[in-house]
Amino acid sequence: MPPRKRWPPGLADPEMRGNIAQDQQAREGRALCRWGDPGFGVLVRRGKQQDHRFNEQLVEAAARFIGDRWRPNPTPTWITCVPSRRHQTLVPDFARRLAHRLGLPFVECIRKVRDTEPQKTRANSFQQAQNLLGAFAVDQGTVRPEPVLLIDDMVDSKWTFTVAAALLRRAGSGPVHPFALADSSSEDND
Repeated sequence: MPPRKRWPPGLADPEMRGNIAQDQQAREGRALCRWGDPGFGVLVRRGKQQDHRFNEQLVEAAARFIGDRWRPNPTPTWITCVPSRRHQTLVPDFARRLAHRLGLPFVECIRKVRDTEPQKTRANSFQQAQNLLGAFAVDQGTVRPEPVLLIDDMVDSKWTFTVAAALLRRAGSGPVHPFALADSSSEDND
């Protein structure tokens, strides 16, 4: 998942115009699988839609993928996650278990302060990014200045990771490495 490098034109936030400052961009991210694909994709779907908890097999697979195949550089020294108001415990629970498995501290420093529409219901980049403006707040007092692994269950437009990474960097974090359990984007997604 290459990072986004430009904000869509016309956003209401004056700090989110033109090129995304390099020191606020996310690093290249990864997803463990495609949404609904056989194997891990089925486990992600079941965890999100039926069990409301991700299987321990996904924690193990993510830990192996991150440590053995991806190896983000610079190496993350802590983990945080993208919160949800609809599924409040789903991603934090997974991120906490993954952090434990990787031997890293989990810091719940991002809060979702207002409801948003699902990104997949937004028609274009402008609507997807605008949908997220003012939706998250970062507790600057808990943000660590080292590289961080930013966890979410799904990635579609990449705007959630882009906005969260910019907020983390503004709050003083080190480089932000996005990781999602599943990629639900279409090939022609902007």
